[in-house]
Amino acid sequence: MDFGRLIAAMVTPFDSNLQINWDQTGILIDYLLEEQANDSLVISGTTGESPTLTEEEKLELFAFAVKHANGRCKIIAGTGSNDTAHSIHLSQEAEKLGVDALLLVAPYYNRPSQEGLYQHFKAIAESVSIPCILYNVESRTGINIDADTTIRLSHIPNIVATKDCADLDQITRIVSGAAPGFLVYSGDDTMALPVLSVGGHGIISVASHVIGKEMKSMINCYLQGDTREAAKVHAKIHPVMKGLFNCPHRVPNPAPVKYALNSKGVDVGGVRLPLLIATEEEGRFIDSLLK
Repeated sequence: MDFGRLIAAMVTPFDSNLQINWDQTGILIDYLLEEQANDSLVISGTTGESPTLTEEEKLELFAFAVKHANGRCKIIAGTGSNDTAHSIHLSQEAEKLGVDALLLVAPYYNRPSQEGLYQHFKAIAESVSIPCILYNVESRTGINIDADTTIRLSHIPNIVATKDCADLDQITRIVSGAAPGFLVYSGDDTMALPVLSVGGHGIISVASHVIGKEMKSMINCYLQGDTREAAKVHAKIHPVMKGLFNCPHRVPNPAPVKYALNSKGVDVGGVRLPLLIATEEEGRFIDSLLK
């Protein structure tokens, strides 16, 4: 399955009561595909505030995205958690709704062993028939999926890719050691170009909500062999990619990108507690990035 090179980890639009705003969800999907050049969408990932979405809301989002996208892109459902049995249940329900693939985050908080990680992902993948993408983000989960574990998992037929936020050494090991056809996506916007340079396939991105066209241009320049121009684009957009995760007071994702979208006239509302909307100071910083 071809997910493309640029995948947006989509925010979840809320209304003034912090309930899902379905009209704006449709508008956002169109915007990300048509104006920001994203190839596929992750629904209900971390950026979509999955920790504060109910199971019913997640399933409604999956069904809505599949229907609204109408084949224009692949819909990747965030169904991973730190409970293997619940992850299996949600993954099976998502498959019934017609999603194209699953994004499975490393189990957070309970911090399993590498063998526990392997068995967790294996059990989920074997419970469905659609492709699965691993998601390694140690800063949020407290556990790193080691390169050897990812390589081992890459031999399970429907585990087809990883979104990895590890350093370039680990990503290089995965690229060189994984099963043929296994795709490696950067999970860190600022690392998109370096990951391409060591054989990665693309980026699952937050910044592509607002600079998707520029990111796609950078990727295409690199793929066409114009590495000098790719580096120039990277340097130009680097402050935005970095700044969305380095606001004053380290305001966590997705508050900064939601502020940025709202500033651009794409109404996605606020964030649910325990997250907070960007302050006036943080907003000024985000505005400065987008000039």
